[in-house]
Amino acid sequence: MASVQRAMVLCMLMAAIGVTSAAVYKVGDSSGWTILGSPNYTQWAASKSFHVGDTLIFEYNKQFHNVLQVSHSEFQACNGTSPIATYATGNDTITIKKTGHYYFLCGFPGHCDAGQKVDIRVPRTSAVSAPPATSPSGSPSAVPPSVAASSPSPSAHQNGASPSSSKGVLGILGLALAFFAAFVSGFTY
Repeated sequence: MASVQRAMVLCMLMAAIGVTSAAVYKVGDSSGWTILGSPNYTQWAASKSFHVGDTLIFEYNKQFHNVLQVSHSEFQACNGTSPIATYATGNDTITIKKTGHYYFLCGFPGHCDAGQKVDIRVPRTSAVSAPPATSPSGSPSAVPPSVAASSPSPSAHQNGASPSSSKGVLGILGLALAFFAAFVSGFTY
């Protein structure tokens, strides 16, 4: 019976270790989503490591701003006439659901041209990637970037993100193992 108890404790520890954290990013940090003070959203996004499950929070004055999720071409042209999604509450939360790029801009006239736009890049993997393949000449071969647009919630990463807990795959497996061990032992100790 002691071995069953040890197995239960081990499973509980595995579940606790499997719990991952999700990052919550306030776009623009303390500046928020604005053109006042000329925040550099390109620099802000480049300083972060975004992952599937992370949450973006856009805080702004809804009388003067909004958030439009747009395609890559609309982003480059600062064109918000056909957005994928429109957010206008002044406190919008968007969950990153898959890898690729998420393009956002302010749809108020002149704001995007003034720099109120951000490209959130979510890499395919958060693991250390292999070095790029080289061509016969020895230079890295070009690999086109993946572009994915969708309605984009939270993983603990660096770069000033606030962690919040969510169960990871290992956590769920650990809990399932714990319940199985309890069931097999007949709930007696």
